[in-house]
Amino acid sequence: MNTRPPSRRIPRRRTAVLAAAIGLLVAGCSSSGTDAGDGGAGAARGSGGLRVALVTHGSEGDAFWDRVRKGAEAAAAKDGIELTYLSDPDGSGQADLVRRAIRDGVDGIALTLAKPQAMKDPVNEARAADIPVVGLNSGVNAWKKAGLLAFFGQDESLAGRAVGEKLNQLKATHTLCLVHERGNVGLEARCAGVKKTFRGTSENLYVDGTDEQAVSGILTAKLRQDPSIDQVVTNGADFALLAVDAAAEADSEAQVATFDLNEELVDAVRGGNVRFAVDQQPYLQGYLAVDALWLYRTNGNVSGGGTAPVLTGPAFVTKTEADSVASFAAAGTR
Repeated sequence: MNTRPPSRRIPRRRTAVLAAAIGLLVAGCSSSGTDAGDGGAGAARGSGGLRVALVTHGSEGDAFWDRVRKGAEAAAAKDGIELTYLSDPDGSGQADLVRRAIRDGVDGIALTLAKPQAMKDPVNEARAADIPVVGLNSGVNAWKKAGLLAFFGQDESLAGRAVGEKLNQLKATHTLCLVHERGNVGLEARCAGVKKTFRGTSENLYVDGTDEQAVSGILTAKLRQDPSIDQVVTNGADFALLAVDAAAEADSEAQVATFDLNEELVDAVRGGNVRFAVDQQPYLQGYLAVDALWLYRTNGNVSGGGTAPVLTGPAFVTKTEADSVASFAAAGTR
């Protein structure tokens, strides 16, 4: 852990940057929307004195991160925390946002470790400033080495191995694992996990997830080129829906399964267009990360004892389970 004992600090003077972000507040405790020009800043104000920054590698408009943020805002409302959300998919950009939060003297930081090396120095700077840091979503194998207090998320390698076993049960023979962000340790671990347990052929296809049209075109071409591919595994709900259309366009018999889900994906599972989804519960990740910082600051609690991650997945959502999560997905919490 290597972070000094908790203390209830009087918030320091806000910088002009954070004041501008807080200007995005709406009535109540949460803000909606993302200001891409300010690193995806948005703030949720509580009645207490603690201020927390949630800094992710999420891209603008990605519904997955809306769920993470919604969970974080729910915890902030409960705990009376003033929450600021910041995001940048670029590692150096995310590091700059962490440093911004450190300069403003927040009481805690929750961050993702999709690119652990980029976060190394900012995390050390936060610890030197007596600011506790917890991890969520990405970095299950890196958080302890990075010196974080706790981690909330899915063991991506374990989830990938579970998917490989599931595909064996479904008699798949040739799997294509779609990686939409090269260098993201979580996505790489998922596909490596699939390959480890899947008894057939498994290969990765790398695409730029920020260009959906290009993703669709590349995937369609790949499925046309190799009709032996009978299973596509994607790393996001939106990409699964693209894969369904690509398979149809390519006149391919390939089935689709995915990590992560949203309302449209749940409908696709219910309708049989997607075989299954792996839910890592992003709402829960955001909620637990913010709540953990509050518990540490107010009561000295450390989730997982600082030695074990708190796992939020994997949970399989098949046609059988889809009805039970549909209402939560519609509400933006699953």
